[in-house]
This record gives sequence, structure tokens and C-alpha cells, in this order.
Amino acid sequence: MDTTHTDHEFVRSVIPGQIASVTGRIRKAEVDALVEAILEAETIFVAGTGRSLLMLSAFAMRLVHLGLHAFVVGETSTPAIDADDLLIAGSGSAVTRTTLAMVEAARERGARVCTITANPDGPIPQASNFIIEIPWPLTKISNGELMPQPPGSLFEQCLLVLGEHMIMRLMDELGTTSQEMRARHTKLE
Repeated sequence: MDTTHTDHEFVRSVIPGQIASVTGRIRKAEVDALVEAILEAETIFVAGTGRSLLMLSAFAMRLVHLGLHAFVVGETSTPAIDADDLLIAGSGSAVTRTTLAMVEAARERGARVCTITANPDGPIPQASNFIIEIPWPLTKISNGELMPQPPGSLFEQCLLVLGEHMIMRLMDELGTTSQEMRARHTKLE
């Protein structure tokens, strides 16, 4: 059975359509609050586990390309967090214990915390200063239909797209050009 056409149609229409549908429901005021907090922070830290952390690591790299101080929690070169800093935590489920511990530790040190999640009622966003909700249930069932992607994939895809959207907004706010960002890109590869 030839599935080339079917696979192509799925990637070309289903996945982008799902991403557009979910990201279109993210509240602008929540994104505005995080962009403002990033601009006010001395240093930005990102935290999470698994694929959520991978998406936020890409976001942290882009923040560095913007000329901001950004670090991934858990890396050996990550400095201490303090009251002038911002932690951005990503957790679709909002119940991951290690991420919750990082959020609590950041709050104890006076840092502001934003959690990006699909579950605004979970313990991680409840321990945060503010949240961005990516409004999508993490189960395989949505609107009575079987979710065609693996569990969590749509949240992670939306997290990556949201990060890129915020980078574009920050480029405008900071007056940073693509050429300036490119100049800050690693040259050791």
C-alpha cells in the first residue's frame, strides 16, 4: 500500500492545522506579560523535562542570539538564580515533580516564574507568578475524536511555535535585526 500521498497530506495539512488552531487560542495578555517579564529580567532561565525542555532550550538559544542572558537549568555552566531573574518553566501536564521543585526553588530565591502549560490548575502553575496556557488536553481524545499525533506532541509543537513568536516580538521591542542575531550564533561548529 502506497502511503506517500496520505503521509504528505497529513504533514501538510493536519499538523499545521492543529498547531494553528491551538496557538490561535493562546491568550495575548498572557504572552504580553511574559514578553514584558523577559525584557525586565536580568537573566532568563528555562526549565522543564523531556521534550518540553528541548523546546525551551531552543527558545533560550534564541534569547542568547537576541543578546540577552539566558540559561538552561541543569547545564553545568548555569549560574545561580536571584530576585532580578525570570524562570520560564514548561510542563504540559503541570505535575512533573522535578519541574515543580525548580519552580519552588526559584520562588524561594525571589525570582519571578512563568509556567507554560496545558493544565493551568496543576501544582506547577499554582506555584508560579503567572502562566501561559496552551489550551489543549493532553489526552489522546479531543472533541470525541482520536488524536492522530502521539500524546504531548501538539503541546510541544505549540511551545516551539510560541517561543518563535515571542522571539519575533522581542526582536521588534529590542530593535534587533536578523543580521545581529546571526552574528551571535555559534561559530564553533
